[in-house]
Amino acid sequence: MPRLLIAASGTGGHIYPALAFADSLSSAWEIQWLGVPNRLEIELVPEKFKLTTLKVGGLQGSLFRKIYAFLKLLFSSIEVFDLLRREQINVVFTTGGYISAPTIIASKLRGIPVLLHESNAIPGRVTRLLGRSCDHIALGIPSASTYLPFCKTSYTGTPVREEFHSEQSLPHWVPKGSGPLILIMGGSQGATKLNEMVRNVLPWLIEKGYRVVHLTGRNDQFYKDKIKFKQQDNLAIIPFSTEIPALLQHSDLVISRAGASAICEIIISRTPSILIPFPQATDQHQELNAAYLASFGGAVIVNQHSPKEVILLNVLNHLMGSIHLKNMKSNMNQLLYINSEYELAKIINSFNT
Repeated sequence: MPRLLIAASGTGGHIYPALAFADSLSSAWEIQWLGVPNRLEIELVPEKFKLTTLKVGGLQGSLFRKIYAFLKLLFSSIEVFDLLRREQINVVFTTGGYISAPTIIASKLRGIPVLLHESNAIPGRVTRLLGRSCDHIALGIPSASTYLPFCKTSYTGTPVREEFHSEQSLPHWVPKGSGPLILIMGGSQGATKLNEMVRNVLPWLIEKGYRVVHLTGRNDQFYKDKIKFKQQDNLAIIPFSTEIPALLQHSDLVISRAGASAICEIIISRTPSILIPFPQATDQHQELNAAYLASFGGAVIVNQHSPKEVILLNVLNHLMGSIHLKNMKSNMNQLLYINSEYELAKIINSFNT
């Protein structure tokens, strides 16, 4: 039985696509997982995959810290090299991030083929630096190939959970009624500034009779202060939900950050969106992700702003109940769908022949 090592760590943008791909593979593959201690994968990676953790981080901070992190990275490559040898790994799949660096280096030294999946419109630092050492780079957004001129790339889309591929029932806790349903979400880490912007428009949305589901993130103060809104029948404020496929499928509009996972899930759900890119995202990749979706006419971009400003309110007032939202839905329905899991499996299997 061929053995696959998946190296994915940190945020949902790295972990969820890897999980979706792992779950789609046939039982002919034995899968192991490489992550980092105290990160999201500790909670998310199921027990059926043997999880090994590696203490590795990014090259941030002072010059001394960067040198220390670089030396630690090199040492981590030795650990991964030993793991690949000991577990007799045949193929490696990684989704970028700092766990990818020692994994790619060790795999290159061992002569093991590597498939790297890049979800964002602009590839991450590790992808740009080590992409040429990978056998293939699969792209979630086609324009990312511009930044990888000497790499073998193909557009595969980004894997999503199986639930996205079939019609889901609306969760019972979602507000009932005939008003349009608006979903607000900030990604796996939550989004405090986005929540503050939304707090300013919630009274207007409620007054208009729109149904609102707001996923705040577990640590956001807005969720803790939700008592002021608790009497509203058309509002649900919760920190987190595992029912994103159903929520997106039934929503008339989603307000979201523009991380790679969110963009992919919005595309496959064909949901019109207002995207608020995180301005501190590395290389401004969220702005480019949002621009990709907006180029099809399926999204409106609103830059993060002070909650006291009425920009988001004006955009919502312009979209809701108008022909614009219907046109956005029509534009989303014209987006090309790619079975990402199938395309990635073809690449992985070609390595093993």
